[in-house]
Amino acid sequence: MATPPLLGRLYTMGSLDTDDAGFRFAVKNRLFAATLTAVDRLAVDGVEVDLADVTVRADDRSVPARDLGDGIDFSLRSELTVTVAGPRLAEGPHELAVSFRAEPFGDLAFEFRDVVVAATPAHPALPRDPDDDQSGPIVEARREFLAARTGARPVHIYAGSFDPHETRGNVENFVGVAQVPIGLAGPLLVDGEHAQGEFLIPLATTEGTLVASYNRGMKAINLAGGVRCTVVDDRMQRAPVFEFDDARGAREFCHWVQGHEAEIAAAAEATTSIGTLVEIESYLASRLAFLRFDFTTGDAAGQNMVGQATFAACSWILERVPGVRRFWLEANFATDKKASQVNMMRTRGKRVTAEITLPRAVLARVLRVSPEQLHEHADVANIGSFLSGANNNGLHAANAIAALFIATGQDAANVAESSAAVVHSEVTSAGDFYVSITLPSLIVATHGGGTGLPTQRECLEILGCTGRGSVARFAEIAAGTVLAGEISLASAISSLDWVSSHERYGRNR
Repeated sequence: MATPPLLGRLYTMGSLDTDDAGFRFAVKNRLFAATLTAVDRLAVDGVEVDLADVTVRADDRSVPARDLGDGIDFSLRSELTVTVAGPRLAEGPHELAVSFRAEPFGDLAFEFRDVVVAATPAHPALPRDPDDDQSGPIVEARREFLAARTGARPVHIYAGSFDPHETRGNVENFVGVAQVPIGLAGPLLVDGEHAQGEFLIPLATTEGTLVASYNRGMKAINLAGGVRCTVVDDRMQRAPVFEFDDARGAREFCHWVQGHEAEIAAAAEATTSIGTLVEIESYLASRLAFLRFDFTTGDAAGQNMVGQATFAACSWILERVPGVRRFWLEANFATDKKASQVNMMRTRGKRVTAEITLPRAVLARVLRVSPEQLHEHADVANIGSFLSGANNNGLHAANAIAALFIATGQDAANVAESSAAVVHSEVTSAGDFYVSITLPSLIVATHGGGTGLPTQRECLEILGCTGRGSVARFAEIAAGTVLAGEISLASAISSLDWVSSHERYGRNR
């Protein structure tokens, strides 16, 4: 019996366990809210199990499998434990087959293989409280566990200024805080469609000269009349893959998807109040059909949002398309936490451009460099980027992105893709210097994730980037900040001031 691709995800791999009373395994609802109404069959290694020996446990309630009564709630993300009384299972692999009924799904069946492993010695575990894992007593218990295991009793890590309960949903096994210095750069004059005016920029960093360098670039930008910033695209992806018997099946599937985008969008958007499916891209390789679901996600970065929405869409698809051999919700084509060519071309997060024309006099006065020097260095740097295979032809976009992300509660791992950049420059006919930087995959948020934590929220408030509709303003400010750093560092390199500046301002000794 072939298990439909999504039903196979119901079984919790690694849950098969055994003892002298019998064996047990778990199933988790990763699809949609449902009610389990009956268990019709259970077989182990091809041998039928008497359902009189089977019970289903949900929370603190155990129900005989032969009589589930009005049913057992099987809500989304809930887990049921199936227990079978009888002899102990032998160590090694086992094949199980289950048939059951659930509303609103009807009759369902799936097969799975799992392994009973030998018992392993227990190791001391970090103290946890499933009901309140941020409470004072449990946090203190973890600190004592740390002291007992390592002898360390930190002072500054434990000196947080806010209630640990505010970290719920942001970190597990909370024990303290990392205090990163924050410096202010600016003000930065921004001429955007969403960000207009002067902004002080909080940058969290431990790198000396970084804030000073951005401050210098901002001074030049302000004297030139401000940086012009434009968000040109906005989308977040999840990229599932479907495997078929052959390439023709994959091709026909993509054609089918294109003809049913409206229905697929309705299924996806039913899971979110703010996410909108704007496009489904399709790419074929071998007998594999890769889809990229493109969403807008409001003020949230949206990776989790689009994951749930895409899963719902794929569930809808799999109920209607025969012939899918295997399915995975993500196949490394959204390229989470990785820079990629597809996102350079197609956008992930916000695609935003910052640009400015710097007068020759400003360059000479503030940065001690000429337009020609900057442009000559840019030409050489383009070749260096090409030869090295770098993800951008700029200098250090990651510096601004990382410092701003840490200060404002962004997902720091997104620096990997958010720092990709395309720089263009030229000496104008008037002898001034035009320069722009495009960030094709800037993943930022002003709602959700770490943006609600106290210190991070304060930094967003400094920028005026809180409340509904503020994420585009934040993206423009971020791009302008990145450009300030590119201008400053390019000038330091071109004028040979780079090493001496670090020696003077950035050495902590």
